[in-house]
Amino acid sequence: MPVSPTPTTRLPIALYALTAGSFGIGCAEFVIMGLLLQVAADLQVSIAAAGLLVSGYALGVFVGAPVLTLLTRRMPRKAVLLALMVIYTVGNAACALAPDYASLMAARVLTSLTHGTFFGVGAVVATGLVPAERRASAISIMFAGLTLATLLGMPAGAWLGLHLGWRSTFWAMVAIGLVSLAVIALWVPRSRGEAAAVPLREELATMARPQVLIGLAMTMLGFAGVFTVITYIQPMLTGLAGMSEAAVSPVLLVFGGGMVVGNLLGGRWTDRRPTPALLGSLLLLAVVLGAMSFALRSPVAMVAFTGLLGIAAFATVSPLQLRVLRFAEGAGQNLASSFNIAAFNLGNAAGAWLGGMVIEHGPGLAAVTWVAALVTLAGLAMAIWSVRLEAGRDRAALPTGCMPEQA
Repeated sequence: MPVSPTPTTRLPIALYALTAGSFGIGCAEFVIMGLLLQVAADLQVSIAAAGLLVSGYALGVFVGAPVLTLLTRRMPRKAVLLALMVIYTVGNAACALAPDYASLMAARVLTSLTHGTFFGVGAVVATGLVPAERRASAISIMFAGLTLATLLGMPAGAWLGLHLGWRSTFWAMVAIGLVSLAVIALWVPRSRGEAAAVPLREELATMARPQVLIGLAMTMLGFAGVFTVITYIQPMLTGLAGMSEAAVSPVLLVFGGGMVVGNLLGGRWTDRRPTPALLGSLLLLAVVLGAMSFALRSPVAMVAFTGLLGIAAFATVSPLQLRVLRFAEGAGQNLASSFNIAAFNLGNAAGAWLGGMVIEHGPGLAAVTWVAALVTLAGLAMAIWSVRLEAGRDRAALPTGCMPEQA
């Protein structure tokens, strides 16, 4: 059941505490993309193999989100969030100490187990802190930590990796984890009246609802296009656009800035018009990915499109997350929310794998962007199908002879 709203003066503090936690976890997801060349050289693996560290993390999220959500379903939500931050901190320390590629992959998977449940449970907590008409904005505030992780964490991690070695980036994330743990412990309110867990069969029945399943599919396909490109942004910038390795950090800063803007705009748009926001944001993302194909050889154009990609990618987050929460209303919102985070990350894993396949066995690095656009268009097709099913259900519910406007 939703967290009871605390006094108005505490709401921003509680939401920003969730933002701090999402910033820490977001850093773990994104920093590796600015370190691919250093990791590949140090551990003597190919760039595509280093890219699989993104896929490994994302697959860990996909498995960990539902499993940990079910295992912790009877725990208070604040206790769940704190436990996840402890695992996050230990996992990043293991990454920093990893002696070889296999150990680093295992440590990345350990860290990733926290991701889906944190964002899934955190989204439910955030929406319970605000009135119903502000739920999308509350989700966007929490996810702002993820966008800030890209704005600040990814370029800072790339800079640390370039100057102090890639292991220093993971030690920095250990420190971030400790700070996030303290902030959540201090500011996220203890929930009342949530001890009675929903029966497991009701949660699973919620997950079997057609619109929930379609929502998960559109999330996975819609976001796979983003990671088909962004996983390999470092070699694209240096190998195609002719930029130096030192220029990667500032460009990633532009991507992060775009994510912050897109996340906030997407939340506000979704609060006002959720269905147009869903369809429009996915269409915008597909257009940006496709048009990026014509900018690959121009450093200036690549900087601009990297920023646009950040805006378009995270404008989709609030409408996609809110749609699943809406159709999972009642029993099993925690599980449905966590599964949707898992779907985001399954898309991340599929995108990173697909990009690697295109680079090594397909048309090559220059083809990654238009392949990504096609994947996102598949997500848009799922969204259109979902909206049409909903409209058909609403028409069927109208009294005979009643026009939709009269309902």
